[in-house]
Amino acid sequence: MTALRKTTVALTPSAAPFAIRAERSSDVESREMLLDACFGENRHQRTCQRLRDGRAPAEGLALSAIASGRLVGTVRLWHVSAGGKPALMLGPLAVDPTCRGLGVGAALMDLALELARRHGHGAVILLGDAPYYARFGFSPGKMGELALPGPFERDRLLGLELAEGALDGACGMITATGALLLKRKSRAKALRAVPQAA
Repeated sequence: MTALRKTTVALTPSAAPFAIRAERSSDVESREMLLDACFGENRHQRTCQRLRDGRAPAEGLALSAIASGRLVGTVRLWHVSAGGKPALMLGPLAVDPTCRGLGVGAALMDLALELARRHGHGAVILLGDAPYYARFGFSPGKMGELALPGPFERDRLLGLELAEGALDGACGMITATGALLLKRKSRAKALRAVPQAA
């Protein structure tokens, strides 16, 4: 298991301090706009999105970074099966372009991984830039026999064991296992179908 580094956030006089807290329902609209700005509006067509569609993030593992009253960073973790091994899928991690270089992304990563460890999760996987995520302990080491439900670049599939051996022997398809979200339209339709009391 690779040791994780602790991030020290150094604020310059012109930098606004930021705080990280649990994501709130009031963050959703700002979060969606930030993700569109960082990844483009076609982000919903990406392979990892298939593991998130219709699912809730892992409980207690959706975080927001706030500076001067606005959302400037976000990260979520999702329950998946990594070829039969329970794991979390991290993503997307996004930081407002005006706040890059302030340590927002690193602080979100450090807290997300620490919370995942505290909640007893054994492994986190992601699809991302290996040089960036290596500093948090992620590597392609045990990912060679795993696949995603769509096209992906093999060298970007990375894993981190929070408990030693959590990804030993992992092979096969990575699939979503998180709680299903109740679709609003389906719920409204179901409510209309229920006979009303006289």
